[in-house]
Amino acid sequence: MDVAAVALGDLDHELRRTRTALERIRDEHLDWRPHAKSYTLGGLATHIANLPSRIVGIVQATDFDLAQAPPNLGGDADRAAVLERFDANARAARDAVAAADDAMLTATWTLRHGDRVLAKMPRAAAIRTHGLSHLIHHRAQLTVYLRLLDIPVPGLYGPSADERRD
Repeated sequence: MDVAAVALGDLDHELRRTRTALERIRDEHLDWRPHAKSYTLGGLATHIANLPSRIVGIVQATDFDLAQAPPNLGGDADRAAVLERFDANARAARDAVAAADDAMLTATWTLRHGDRVLAKMPRAAAIRTHGLSHLIHHRAQLTVYLRLLDIPVPGLYGPSADERRD
């Protein structure tokens, strides 16, 4: 099995689960936040919807400079806009990984902040850590928001407490 096939399987798995979580958000809660230092629900959902585009950047560029990163965007206007943004970015991420060959995915990718190198790793590892793990981290935050808002949490790696029949 080639590197892209493994990466695609992982990507597809996590993107499906992420969309399931995003589908649960409700427009009336988009301005809600659990703490003053936290994202609003809409801001967090929009950040999650944008994260697959980072995977495109990992595949298409040799490095990413955090000092040049754009600021976080505000939240989308509604759940439909979040899902539309996520779907477009997820398709682009999947297409980028599917088009990559083993040589590209095993080539070194660098994360930096200006002149300071923070990490160097094969692109496939960067897709996992700086793409998918980052997405999973924020998706987990989203499920906490859902729980605090008493919105049923979807099962992501098996049934959730809301889906189990005990």
